[in-house]
Amino acid sequence: MAVNLDKSPLADAAERICKELPAHRVEILNGCMSVTQPPGGPHQESLTWLVEKFFRAGARQAGLRYMQGIGLWLPTGPDDYAVPDFSVVHADYRDALVEKNRYAPHVFRLVLEVTSSYRTYDTATKVDAYARADVPAYIIVDRTHDEALLHTDPADGKYPDPQRFKRGQSVPVPESVGITLDLSVATLLDGDGDGDG
Repeated sequence: MAVNLDKSPLADAAERICKELPAHRVEILNGCMSVTQPPGGPHQESLTWLVEKFFRAGARQAGLRYMQGIGLWLPTGPDDYAVPDFSVVHADYRDALVEKNRYAPHVFRLVLEVTSSYRTYDTATKVDAYARADVPAYIIVDRTHDEALLHTDPADGKYPDPQRFKRGQSVPVPESVGITLDLSVATLLDGDGDGDG
């Protein structure tokens, strides 16, 4: 069901920037707008590899959809939304449209971000926003520290301390997502999935 929200000057500005810089990502969290440049090749390779992994694991048959760049409406402010790098959602996510290709958080089972130059945005601001939206699982691929962090089971708007995984390890996709799958940390970091089943 679509909901028509009144536009604010911030929402208007975000819409204009999306039109003027179509390859850039525009997000509003806690009433602040962020614009990031298009990601590089290894970043996109990691996301393509994720699509392949979820396909081979039978996510569609499990009633899930997995995609890049889908809008997640956030309850943290009237105009707040994020565009996670990768999301796993319920198959009926389209019924949860809030507005402008942004969907209600209850259909999101997992979101994943690969850190960029705005690392703090992914490792602090979005941790808070996704926990407050009650997203069951949030994976951060932290290239600065060469690790992946897994946040799960938010309670009272907060995630407990994350589990940390280094190269040579795999991140287990939590059962709450609805599929059994392990994700190689090295491939998440480097984007080279050759030979990684």
